[in-house]
Amino acid sequence: MEESPHEQGRSPEATYDVVVIGAGQAGLAIGYFLKQGRKFVILEAADAIGSAWRDRWESLRLFTPRRYSGLPGLPFPGDPEGYPDRDEVIAYLERYAETFELPVELKSAVRTLTRENGQFVLEVDGRRIIAEQIVVATGPFQKPFIPEMASRLEADVLQAHSTGYRKPTDLAEGTVLVVGGGNTGFQIAEELSSTRRVVLAVGSRQMPLPQRLLGRDLFWWLTKTRLFSTTVESRLGQKLRTRETLIGSSPRKLRRSYGVELKPRVVDAEGRIVRFEDGSELEVDAVIWATGYRPDYSWIDLPVFDPDGRLRHRRGVTEVPGVYFLGLTWQHTRGSALIGWVKDDAEFVAEQIAAFQDEPRRLAAAREPVDDDPMEAPAASRERV
Repeated sequence: MEESPHEQGRSPEATYDVVVIGAGQAGLAIGYFLKQGRKFVILEAADAIGSAWRDRWESLRLFTPRRYSGLPGLPFPGDPEGYPDRDEVIAYLERYAETFELPVELKSAVRTLTRENGQFVLEVDGRRIIAEQIVVATGPFQKPFIPEMASRLEADVLQAHSTGYRKPTDLAEGTVLVVGGGNTGFQIAEELSSTRRVVLAVGSRQMPLPQRLLGRDLFWWLTKTRLFSTTVESRLGQKLRTRETLIGSSPRKLRRSYGVELKPRVVDAEGRIVRFEDGSELEVDAVIWATGYRPDYSWIDLPVFDPDGRLRHRRGVTEVPGVYFLGLTWQHTRGSALIGWVKDDAEFVAEQIAAFQDEPRRLAAAREPVDDDPMEAPAASRERV
């Protein structure tokens, strides 16, 4: 994506009503709603939109059909019942930003976020940006996590987090261990199994769900049964948020259809040997760590975290007025972090932003002097007498 006019001639200091941090699906979705009269900017640390998608393997395919993969105002192109791949998603996000002329500034990493004199201050690679309100839309894929034990494997054992894996030909011949039993681990293990021996280590039990049921896509059923509308605050939501689901994959299918050997949790590693929870061992030539991510909010110096460093919020609204988060896993529902459902939280946060911005005007109006004779005052004033 070429540098936009908005990025040219950047001032060393700028002021906005709202600053959005992150130009992934969450940041672009909130940008759509902020177009209604807000002076705002979307800051992206990478040199391209949708950087989280660019860090995924080449054959990645969404498990949500195109019908359920669009952001507000622009349907995802192509067969609505088909499943878009990684490159389609990237192209769609770029087109989305261009279609709605969203003010995205690339190569704008936020180094610190603080508050001074009632306003928020962002240090952005030598620039200083002031904002009345902030939306942190960096999503759930922030800091790739690799266990400490990985450092004990020999240097000639190829290791990569799933974000560093692109395609099977990047790996040498030999035994590959994929660590992580989520959708990412299963999909990478399936792809690698066609060319080499693959072992998948699964640390916790997952709930396998079919991609299609009775001729309908799974997400059609989830939508019709309103399971995707179940909130995190409900009893069912509290139960569902702790259960990982496999969509279109299962341990049985992986063994029978792809010949992948399954092992329990990895507990140690040394040299070329990896040890598992059941006491067994495996000599490996390569390890793909599909072990997820950890949040990284070290750049935020605001009281929005609890003593253990966990973010405190309710549907993305923090205890610091004017600071919001968007695109978190289970921010409000199961779909909060998914491309096709992030619009619901984005619209809600945009409404909170509008209410916050309108509050000073309302208070100013409330402080207007009232006519001495209430019967001669306008109706709105009489209500305050």
